[in-house]
Amino acid sequence: MSTFRREWLFALFIAGICIILAFVDLANIPKAPSGLHSRAKVIDVDNSQVRINLIVKTETQYLTVQLLNGPHKGHEFTIANLLSGKMEFDEFYEVDDVVLVEYDVVDGSPKHGMARGHYRLDMQLMLICLFGLLLLLFAGVTGLKAMLSFVFVAMVLWKLFFPLLLRGYSPLPTGLAIVALLIAVITFSVGGLNKRGVATFSGSMLGVLLTCGLAVWFSHAFRLHGAVRPFAETLLYAGYYELNLTEIFIASVFIASSGAVMDLAMDIAASMDETKRNNPQISFFEHVQSGMRVGRAVIGTMTTTLLLAYSSSHITMFLLFMAKGLPSANTLNAPFVAAEVLNILVGSFGLVTVAPFTVLVSGLLYRFEGKAAIAEPNSSHAQNPGIKCMQRSEHC
Repeated sequence: MSTFRREWLFALFIAGICIILAFVDLANIPKAPSGLHSRAKVIDVDNSQVRINLIVKTETQYLTVQLLNGPHKGHEFTIANLLSGKMEFDEFYEVDDVVLVEYDVVDGSPKHGMARGHYRLDMQLMLICLFGLLLLLFAGVTGLKAMLSFVFVAMVLWKLFFPLLLRGYSPLPTGLAIVALLIAVITFSVGGLNKRGVATFSGSMLGVLLTCGLAVWFSHAFRLHGAVRPFAETLLYAGYYELNLTEIFIASVFIASSGAVMDLAMDIAASMDETKRNNPQISFFEHVQSGMRVGRAVIGTMTTTLLLAYSSSHITMFLLFMAKGLPSANTLNAPFVAAEVLNILVGSFGLVTVAPFTVLVSGLLYRFEGKAAIAEPNSSHAQNPGIKCMQRSEHC
């Protein structure tokens, strides 16, 4: 079977798994009671019941909306927008806004509606389509496989990893198994079912295992627990008292860094593969040295990847500490800041070490390839004495 056909069959297999996962419900949690959903346009606003204290709004905003789709399209009725006073959750609407409405049906008409936020689903779908189109135009078949890997990651996390945690599975072995599955699918679908894919998978998993071990060690050394994550305490109050939040936090560390680790491993493995193709006679040590030079160059920029990714998501927190004039010692010693420091530095350990791991694995995989390439033409020359004669003398 050709490599092209094998990779397409592998892609179809992954697509089939995604379709199956779409219909799987491992969590088996009863659905929260809800009514119908529809896109609606705000045609009138009543703010008479809203209480405003500086920038904080509380109580209820009443909206008159017109449904834009669904079985009751065109109906107009009044819905409530409950304001809790938390700006991170509340939204305040104006006339002509388009919102997502949840409502019940009473005597054939929509009633008891609630606003569920500005309607964003169409824009999200458009953004996903544009992303897939960009991948397809830029990378062709490889971009298509990358998009398939993107969908597969989302489905595995949402349909496998999260439900298994809710059912009480241990976060660390479950997280490692999920990461191994994701790395295998992504590296072999994008890199191919070949030595490059094997090297990428092996180097990535070695980096992830090191990150996991360091995360376990330093989370205990830092005296950190999983409640430092948003909504962790709320999850316990929802009835899941048996969840090990600390192990979930540790799993989040190596899962979050696994994407960057895999990216770096693929770069190193691809450069090692290209070096061997262009110079099949290269020795093992020269091959490894060449890969290490590439690894050192890539690591120079990759070490700041996690720092920028994590710190930028907490800009407002750092601005608050600065505005309050808190000492740096107080800021860095805070549990949620220490958790991010651990996240950044431990993840960076995985990034730095994945380069030598991948280089070494690639060097071992390609070690005898050059020798085989040299031996093959020699054997054919032995079967054709005329070739040897031509090599010895032009007048043979």
